[in-house]
Amino acid sequence: MVLEAKAIVHHPYLPQNLELKNYVPNDQPLWQILTYFFSILGILMILIWFVTGWRSKTWGPFGTWRTLIIGWFTICVFIHGVIEGWFSLYYMEIPGDQSFLSQIWKEYAKGDSRYITSDNFVVCMETVTSWIWGPLSLWTVVAFLSRQSHRYVLQLVVSVGQLYGDVLYFYTEYRDGFLHGEMWHPLYFWFYFVFMNSVWIIIPSILIWDAWKHLSACQRVMDANKVKKH
Repeated sequence: MVLEAKAIVHHPYLPQNLELKNYVPNDQPLWQILTYFFSILGILMILIWFVTGWRSKTWGPFGTWRTLIIGWFTICVFIHGVIEGWFSLYYMEIPGDQSFLSQIWKEYAKGDSRYITSDNFVVCMETVTSWIWGPLSLWTVVAFLSRQSHRYVLQLVVSVGQLYGDVLYFYTEYRDGFLHGEMWHPLYFWFYFVFMNSVWIIIPSILIWDAWKHLSACQRVMDANKVKKH
């Protein structure tokens, strides 16, 4: 009797008994992937800084705080629409693909292997994020640059959606017992899993408060005008 030996595919993901038959290790070093990624974010922030300066000639100065918020939503357009959009379309091919966006996900999956196994929750969450929050983030950028009256409504809606999705992301992994990454690892756990996702809790929470403040102020003015009319 001839026994067929199963090919053992070595991978850096947890749990170690994951079977990734088509997995191909990244051929780009970590420093290169992170440098490209954060360079793109930096370029986007510089670009939006010039755009807001140009638009201020029409609408008046936006201010540093509002410019940073517009920059945040610009980054959201890129991350939601491009990076997470790639995952939502090609999550089945990512383990064996060597394109730059796939390599980003294979690197990030070292902190959360659900992204390399096409976990149902992350596929659904990232699909909603890319196809709803991505376009809405773009609309929010345009709304602020053109001073549309509903800009704070968009800021509130997108921020609540981001916060809700990230809370579910952390909570589901907590319920799973943090099985999909090495606990306390300085890069994979603290930077990839904790820090990079905590940003999507901290900043949306601040922006929810900011939108609440502006919408409440508008409502107070409308209520005061109604009282004067009566």
